[in-house]
Amino acid sequence: MNRRILFILLFPLWCSTLQAETRKDTQEMPSELRIGWGDMLFETLMWHEPTSIITSMPASYQRTYQENFRYHQHLFLEYQYRFNYWFGLGGMVDVGEVGWDDVTRDGHGMELVRDPNHYFYNITIMPTVRFTYFHHPNVNLYSGLGLGMVINGGTETNVHGNRTETGFAVNLTAFGVSANYKRCFAAVELGGLYGLRNANTIYMASSRIFSASIGVRF
Repeated sequence: MNRRILFILLFPLWCSTLQAETRKDTQEMPSELRIGWGDMLFETLMWHEPTSIITSMPASYQRTYQENFRYHQHLFLEYQYRFNYWFGLGGMVDVGEVGWDDVTRDGHGMELVRDPNHYFYNITIMPTVRFTYFHHPNVNLYSGLGLGMVINGGTETNVHGNRTETGFAVNLTAFGVSANYKRCFAAVELGGLYGLRNANTIYMASSRIFSASIGVRF
């Protein structure tokens, strides 16, 4: 996985020395399809190993902890139609998942029961717009915005007994850079993915701060 991420990071620099994309190419190949990876910094900060485990209570005491968290990083697919060299409109689907074990321990901290089958996921679906403010034959600089919905589900239930909820989602691309090789390209972005049902139910906040992707234009 680390080698793949390193390749995606270095690919734009390598591409900048190769065959470029002109503004004419933008009109001849207006469609763009890419697949990418994004970090889970927000998820790792919010859902993590317990800071302490009780060991000074009687053995008859029991408490359940969330342990052994597994972060299945953001994966996304996006299509863009470039109306010209500076404006594009499209849509994106992003999926992220976090799993963990529910571990019941006694008052001495000894494990009694472990259930590893717990998880939640967020599926984000949204239209997106992109503004390319610097177009060079080798490298493009751009920003973008997406507004849509998030579907949150998993093994847990809410206060109404439901396992699935929907909410509002926003994706902000504060800064993006892409580089081209013939019909292929690679891109890295800084921004944030947000998803919430209301002020008390937040699924993501500044998640996917960093993302990297590769794609094709046609």
